[in-house]
Amino acid sequence: MIDTFGCARGWQLLKLEVSKETFLRWSSNGVNQNRVIACLPHPLTAASATLYVFLPLVSVVIELLNPVTGDTRVVISDASDTKPEDDPIIGLHLFRRERTEERSRSCTLLSCSTKGNAVIRSFEVMDSPEDSVPTSSTSKWNVCAAGSVLCCKVDGSENYAVVGGKGVEINIWDLDKCNKFWTAKAPPKNNLGIFTPTWFTSATFLRKDDHRKIVAGTNSHQVRLYDISAQRKPVLSFDFRETPIKAVTEDLDGYTVYVGNGSGDLASFDMRTGKLLGCFLGKCSGSIRYISRHPDFPMIASCGLDSYVRLWDVKSRQLLSAVFLKQHLNSVLFDSAFADEEPVQNARDVLENEAQRQRVDENQFEDEEETLPVKRKKKKKKTRKEGGDQKTSGKENDGIEKLNRKKKIKRAKTLADDDAWLPEMACSPCS
Repeated sequence: MIDTFGCARGWQLLKLEVSKETFLRWSSNGVNQNRVIACLPHPLTAASATLYVFLPLVSVVIELLNPVTGDTRVVISDASDTKPEDDPIIGLHLFRRERTEERSRSCTLLSCSTKGNAVIRSFEVMDSPEDSVPTSSTSKWNVCAAGSVLCCKVDGSENYAVVGGKGVEINIWDLDKCNKFWTAKAPPKNNLGIFTPTWFTSATFLRKDDHRKIVAGTNSHQVRLYDISAQRKPVLSFDFRETPIKAVTEDLDGYTVYVGNGSGDLASFDMRTGKLLGCFLGKCSGSIRYISRHPDFPMIASCGLDSYVRLWDVKSRQLLSAVFLKQHLNSVLFDSAFADEEPVQNARDVLENEAQRQRVDENQFEDEEETLPVKRKKKKKKTRKEGGDQKTSGKENDGIEKLNRKKKIKRAKTLADDDAWLPEMACSPCS
C-alpha cells in the first residue's frame, strides 16, 4: 500500500486474512505530500526477492527498492530543464520480460509524464545504487500534443499501452515501434445538444491477453468500452452514480470490471451487456484511488483518501478486512511471489528443512499427549424441562390412584346393598 507521504507498507495474507506487517517505512527523501504513486513487482532471476519501483508525483527521480530490506537498488533521474511541478510522472511500468538482449540482471522501465513525455529505458541492477547504470537502449517520444495525461496502462503481453487524460482521447501505442496505431473518436452530442468534453481519469484492458478491448472511466461518471476491431466510438457506455470515475480494474474472467468513484462507491459490471452485477457492501468514506485484483484468490483490494485499505470477496462482495494507515493512499497491489526471507539454495536443503520440521512437530505432539490431564465426566444436571415433566407425571399418577380408590369404594357399597336385599326377599310371604 502506498500513501501520499511516501510510505510503503505490506501485509502477508494467510487464508484470506491479514496476519502480520512485514514491511518497514520507506521514505528516503523525507515527508512529502504526493510522493509515491506506483509500485510494480519485477522477479529477477539473480535477486533474492521481488523488486519494487517507486516514483514521486512532484519529482523526476525514480527509485527501485528491495521490499525485504527497503534498500535502494537503482536511482534514475532525468536531467532536463523542466521543473518537476510542471511535468510530474503519472504512469510507470516495470517490464517482466527482457526487451533487449542484455544480461539477466537488466530491467526495462516505461515512464510517462502528464505532458505526454514517454521514455523506455533499460538499466543494470547491481548490489549498490552507484554500480547500477542505465544501458544505451533508451527510447523517447511524446504521446499527446495537448492536454494532460491522467492514465497509462500496459497490456499483459507488454507490447501495447493505452493512454488517456484531460483533453487527450483514448489512444493505443505500439511499444516496440513507439508509434500510435489507434485513436478513439469522441461520442456525439446528447439529446440536448451538449457536447461532453474529453476527460478520462482511468483506463485498462478488458483482457490481459487481448489489446483490442479497452475500458475507460471519465470525469463525467461514465464507463466506456472501446473495441478497436469494430469502430472508433465506444461500443458500450453507461453511467455510474454522480461522481467521477477514479479507478477501473479488470477481472480474470475477461468480461467483469470493478469500478470505483470519487464518493467511495465500489461496484462490478458485466461489460458484455453493461449490467450492474452488484455493489460491494460497506461504503468507503473517501474517494477510491486504486483497485487491485488478486492473481490467485477471489478477492480485490481498494484504497483511497479515507486512509483505509480494504479486502473484498469478489463473489459475495462482502468486506473481508480493513486496515487504517493514517495517510491518504494512492495505490495498492498484490504480490503472490513475495517471500520475507532468503530462498533455499538447493533441493537437499529443502528436504532437510522439511524433515526437521516434521521431527519438531512429532516431538511437540508427544509432549502434548504426555502432559494432557485426565478429564472426569461430570454428572448431568437435570434441566428445568425434565423436572417439570417429572412433576407432571407424578400428578397424573396421583389422580389415577384416587380414581381407582373411589371405584373400589363404590363397588364395595354396591355389593353390601345386594347382600342386604337378598334375605328380605327370602323372608317375605308369597301372595
